Amino acid sequence: MAGFRYEALDSTGRVKRGVLESDSPRQARAQLREQGLNPLTVDVLTGGGDPAVLSIGARLRLRSSISRSDLAMLTRQFATLLGAGLTIEQTLNALIEQAENESVRSVLAGVRGEVLAGHPVAQALGSHPQDFPELYRTLVSAGEASGQLPQVMLRLAEYTEDRQALRSKVTLAFVYPAIVTLVAILVVTGLLTWVVPQVVQVFRSTHQTLPILTRILIALSDFLRAWGWLVLLALAGAVVSFLRALRQPTVRRRWDALLLRVPVVGKLIRGLNTARLASTLAILVSSRVPLLSALTAGVGVIGNLPMRQALIDAERQVREGASLSRALAATGMFPPVMVHLIAGGESSGTLDHMLERVAVIQAQEVENRVSIMTSLMEPLLILTMGAMVLLIVLAVLLPIFDLNQIVK
Repeated sequence: MAGFRYEALDSTGRVKRGVLESDSPRQARAQLREQGLNPLTVDVLTGGGDPAVLSIGARLRLRSSISRSDLAMLTRQFATLLGAGLTIEQTLNALIEQAENESVRSVLAGVRGEVLAGHPVAQALGSHPQDFPELYRTLVSAGEASGQLPQVMLRLAEYTEDRQALRSKVTLAFVYPAIVTLVAILVVTGLLTWVVPQVVQVFRSTHQTLPILTRILIALSDFLRAWGWLVLLALAGAVVSFLRALRQPTVRRRWDALLLRVPVVGKLIRGLNTARLASTLAILVSSRVPLLSALTAGVGVIGNLPMRQALIDAERQVREGASLSRALAATGMFPPVMVHLIAGGESSGTLDHMLERVAVIQAQEVENRVSIMTSLMEPLLILTMGAMVLLIVLAVLLPIFDLNQIVK
């Protein structure tokens, strides 16, 4: 049986959406009619059919993916239920019942349909590659082959949770600086476009020669009032053009290489990608996945293109007979601590443990760097905002001081 997503009209003419299991689209439509529904669309959820025969709407819906947080929670539940002795079918049924998100429920129903049709779990997950990445499917396949799927799913749950936690820490660390920057821009813009013009009227009536700082402030205020909307449109256009340009591999590679050379940002990006790679290789190697297959899966978790190419080159060297540590060292893209620990793991036969240690060290280093950056950015932003407001206040007060001297 396969899973199908449907849209149908009930007796009152309302559109109802949901998921059901059936042997074919025709039987699925018959089941809907038996329930008193008039089917509008019935689209298969599994990837076993030819995507070309799906409707455009179905292909667009299939692009909807499970969020990273949902995937982490789903993996933990999957591991817990399997560890409690439930079968794959019982586990999937329980997950479908517990899922609050309709898209998650739909994907799980499609996976369950594939499993009930006799396919392995990894192959069933492969029918939704946009929801379950290659690393995820590789680990599940290794767990099925070794008969240790509950233990592998437990490791995978820890991996997804740790990765999500690291991503959340990095993201949240920059929320406060972003808010302060936005508030500073809004305050300064409000002062220049509303407060300054009101004060300038008083100075113009005195016909006095204004200080250079005041004249600069007035010119900037006039410019923003007259052309501020054009500046805003230009900035928006520049951002959109830049994001589109980053879709080009050549531009993206140059940009990523430039980021790696930025003193603080480069080390942060290198540490993030190294932590991802090390944790990925650790869980794959400990699950008895061949090293070459683990390196192939590890390529997908690296977001920086130069580092990704470096890992591809390292994989080629390992395929030709070189050790992993020597291959990574030859690229010059990965931290020396990672190379040394991997070399120690290869010589002692504890590569998986050393990779886990690398992941912990790099994750901790990333957290420390983010903490230091945000600690420095917060007072720097406050001082910058204070300096800008001080300049505006001085530009307003200096003519008043001059006027007082003239009166005396």
